[in-house]
Amino acid sequence: MAVIKWLFRVAILCITLIALLAGYLYHSITSPIALNSAEVFEVRKGDTAYKLGYELYSKEWIDYPFLTRVVAKLQPEWVPKVGQYAIQPQMTLLDIMALFDSGESIFYSITLLEGKTTREFLSAMAARDNIVMTLEGLSNEEIAAKVGLDFPHPEGQFFANTYRYHAGDTDVSILRHAHELMSQTLTALWENKAPNLPYKTPYEALIMASIIEKETGVPEERPLIARVFISRLEKGMRLQTDPTVIYGLGDAFKGNLTRSGLLAPSPYNTYRIFGLPPTPIANVGREAIEAALNPGETTALYFVAKGDGSHVFSDTLKEHNQAVRNYQLKRREDYRSSPQITP
Repeated sequence: MAVIKWLFRVAILCITLIALLAGYLYHSITSPIALNSAEVFEVRKGDTAYKLGYELYSKEWIDYPFLTRVVAKLQPEWVPKVGQYAIQPQMTLLDIMALFDSGESIFYSITLLEGKTTREFLSAMAARDNIVMTLEGLSNEEIAAKVGLDFPHPEGQFFANTYRYHAGDTDVSILRHAHELMSQTLTALWENKAPNLPYKTPYEALIMASIIEKETGVPEERPLIARVFISRLEKGMRLQTDPTVIYGLGDAFKGNLTRSGLLAPSPYNTYRIFGLPPTPIANVGREAIEAALNPGETTALYFVAKGDGSHVFSDTLKEHNQAVRNYQLKRREDYRSSPQITP
């Protein structure tokens, strides 16, 4: 009889201890972690439940590393996804492990600016330090192949815009998104273009848009610049635009366009060739494409930068030469070819 009583007491004690342990574990995984302000936590490839627990423990967010194993046993279908996550105060360990399983990691953003080349886009992405760079050092043809472009030259194929991405995303994935947006935008605007334009394909319109973008950043001037270039094409005149020449010179351009540069043979030297260059010379946004496909009204055939970012438009070569003397040969001290950007 005494043995039975003893066994009964032991059983009661064991049940009580198990209940206390279960209560402690439940409290530990459902109580807010020790965190006063939002912090970023990164789940890396190969992280196990225990490893995550040790990292959370080392931050003093939880009392013991094994608590993440407890959660893993309770929710075996949860699998931590690689990424950076925003951990908020008042989150519980259950909340955190569920967040890791959801894959809802932090979004970052990068702005790829109008008028920049694809190489400059890649440099901007590399500077972020959280984008995996796979295209640096590749040729234009290799970049086009990796991104999956229809043209062997990537220039102009990416829509200038702000893009969201996760840490660890690749340059290819961001450029594919930019290319898809460019294709959609160009197709939509091509369907609503003005009549009698000198473009045979949307790609030719994109080439023109890139030239317009490089010539001016003043929104109201884009349609006028477009009309000047279209009028020159219609009259069989050379475009004679410096940005195409500079693009063709590549690394040989050192900041000043010299006479030898203007004479250099190149398919982009519009002082020597007729018509459009073979590819765009930069990536653009919607406004430049709209200008190329719906130009403004002007009888001008020439324009010259005034030095404040805007231009003087002229109908005749005589007027143009006078404008050149006024604004180019007597440049103001604060001369700039692009408009002033105010914060």
